Amino acid sequence: MLTTQQLPAEPDLMRTMTSCPLLPVLDTSNLRLVQEVFQPLPRHALGQAWLAKEESGFAPAFVRIGWRGDSLLVFAELTDADIFNFATAHNQRAWELGDTFEIFLKPAGHPAYFEFQVTPNNQRVQLRFANLDALENLRKKGPIESVLMPGEIFHSRTWIPPHAKCWYVYAEINAANLDNHTGSLQGKRWHFSFSRYDYTSWRKKPVISSTTPHAKPDFHCQQEWGMMTFDVLTPPSHP
Repeated sequence: MLTTQQLPAEPDLMRTMTSCPLLPVLDTSNLRLVQEVFQPLPRHALGQAWLAKEESGFAPAFVRIGWRGDSLLVFAELTDADIFNFATAHNQRAWELGDTFEIFLKPAGHPAYFEFQVTPNNQRVQLRFANLDALENLRKKGPIESVLMPGEIFHSRTWIPPHAKCWYVYAEINAANLDNHTGSLQGKRWHFSFSRYDYTSWRKKPVISSTTPHAKPDFHCQQEWGMMTFDVLTPPSHP
């Protein structure tokens, strides 16, 4: 139940289907303990499926997911040769200011979807798109304030170990902030995708990547996102 496979989700469309296992209570103040809990889970690797070959400067990144109660739990490991982001507050345009990890979510059957971003210094961006028209309006130079979500919609922590050339993100997203759902997530389905902007000071443009096999580098293409199901099985214990 912890494997990833290809299953039909819509007519004429194959979507990656992933089981999201139930996790125990975490001590999120300690990176090592968080790593131990997530280590047995399958990794979702970020790549550049729209290219024949990964571009120069591409750095690996991996995401693991689980759930507990009414919250999705996300843990990402991002290799990075030059870790920085100049965002100084939440809901700034972090993806233009440096390294950024992105979480895309859409509860199945709901028109709205969400984009959450975390920077290495744990600044967050929270976006809600009521539908695809909201995205098109924003792309036509509409104000970003029209899709920003105030307050703390999700919780996150980040770590940058010294000399490690990588950074880590833990994020906890409560379902009530996405679809007004209350109670356990068991049996629910969410569309999902994870991506990143990897900046380096010696390149003009960031290297972008995604867990979704996008035909084009458009992270908002929901038809290509995966589908997660919230499973009651717990992952195997770490040896």
